[in-house]
Amino acid sequence: MIIPHPTHIARIPGHFTFDETTAVRADGAARAAADLLRTYLAPATGLPLRPAADGRVVFSLDPALGGLGDEGYGLTVGPDAVLLRAAKPAGLLHGVQTIRQLLPAQALSELPQSGVEWRMPCVQVTDVPRFGWRGMMLDVARHFQPMSYLRRFVDLLALHKLNVLHLHLTDDQGWRMPVAAYPRLTEVGGVRARSMIGRSGSTRFDDVPHGGAYTTAELRELVAYAAARGITVLPEIEMPGHTRSVLAAYPELGNVPGRQLDTWTEWGVCDTILGVHDEVLDFCRTVLGEVLDVFPSPYVHVGGDECPTVEWERSPAARQRARELGLPAPKALHGWFMERIGDFLIESGRRPLCWAEDSGALPPEFTVMPWRDTDHGLAAARRGHDVVMAPHRSTYLDYPQAPGPGEPLGQAGDVVDLRAVHGGQTVPAAWEPEAAARVLGTQAQLWTEFVPTAEHADYLVFPRLCALADRAWNPTTDWSTDFLPALLRHEDRLAALGVHHRGALPPRSAPRPTAPARTAPRTAPPRSTSR
Repeated sequence: MIIPHPTHIARIPGHFTFDETTAVRADGAARAAADLLRTYLAPATGLPLRPAADGRVVFSLDPALGGLGDEGYGLTVGPDAVLLRAAKPAGLLHGVQTIRQLLPAQALSELPQSGVEWRMPCVQVTDVPRFGWRGMMLDVARHFQPMSYLRRFVDLLALHKLNVLHLHLTDDQGWRMPVAAYPRLTEVGGVRARSMIGRSGSTRFDDVPHGGAYTTAELRELVAYAAARGITVLPEIEMPGHTRSVLAAYPELGNVPGRQLDTWTEWGVCDTILGVHDEVLDFCRTVLGEVLDVFPSPYVHVGGDECPTVEWERSPAARQRARELGLPAPKALHGWFMERIGDFLIESGRRPLCWAEDSGALPPEFTVMPWRDTDHGLAAARRGHDVVMAPHRSTYLDYPQAPGPGEPLGQAGDVVDLRAVHGGQTVPAAWEPEAAARVLGTQAQLWTEFVPTAEHADYLVFPRLCALADRAWNPTTDWSTDFLPALLRHEDRLAALGVHHRGALPPRSAPRPTAPARTAPRTAPPRSTSR
């Protein structure tokens, strides 16, 4: 009854009980995982789990366990002792999450729990993830969330053995990361005067200012907090489209001299984009340089899609640049722009990552996230790109979870229910081995135009993220015999964590999450029409 379902688990007779005398033995780099277990269990259990050379709970790192890879672990729970082993520290961190799930659900509470026997069943587990990239994208540009929420979100990802938190930090409607060289990005671009009510084009607004930005110190602390839980924080800085907030702060980076814009208050795809003059490229390199200083992630996401080129086609300067470069039309400046940015990241020792919205060519050094459908992923893999699969019909959590008026406002045109997420194939069986080998993994997405509160986010993310985590770790799990029974038990854990989740077997009319009078949406239809 563990999510994600282990690749091998066998029940053996008996139980192991944690009590005041239970001690933990962990040496060297294994101590970090032991400390994490203490951190997680202390609030509910009050148990010290003191370190001791003769502790009955043993955490061990053994490089000889190469078959477990970077993130696998072996766990043996006997009546008298617990042994958690891994080849790499990340494996021990995942094993800690399995121990948490083997204990009573109350062990996950942040409040003291009395009258609970902290025992777990004896088991033998050997557990290795199928995919190395198992992530979740959270859009904090459309609706800002405080750092306390992001830390909580990291812990929820860790519980489900996900290992990437993709932060969408900038968009037309808001810029959330400070850049010392460009302070107006957060001062001006981080605030919008109002937000659209309803989907793109509704013409209705709430007239309530919305804004927020993180400090550099907060972001560094989040990176460290996540790393201690086996999670990499992946930053995303959008370019050359989805940059209206940039142009509100620094209009000289646009295509129309002398124009003054505001931070966008609508949803959908804005047709104002960055220019292609040298000052813009210098801006992008400077911003990304500060991003690299804060985020050690080997990948940096630079958006790249939904970039209308009408401004370039009308701009004398852009047309001249296209002619100088020998390009057939201003539209081709998009590939040139992305190549310049990709070169900067590669020279800086990082890997560029972008959204792939069609089957068109991208610079070969880019890793891509195909969001429209799996066929675009196959096309990208065949062209030699590494791929992180993000098809909207199984990974976009801002879509309604069921038809009908009982669900809160979501993207138009589709329902992405729990079974659709669990049924998503990261690598479809029909793909040839060479293309399949290009797939790094998968991740879920939560765009937040329609998601103004943390409670609302919880409702949309859970339990659908549980389904994605299950399949990303172990694609052989069965919906009816493995996942659904485990999820029914897992709901107690989500409740203990205070997660306002939708039921695994919801009533015909599911309750809406409590939200302000304004229902704030994400950009129009999916990334499938507009992400």
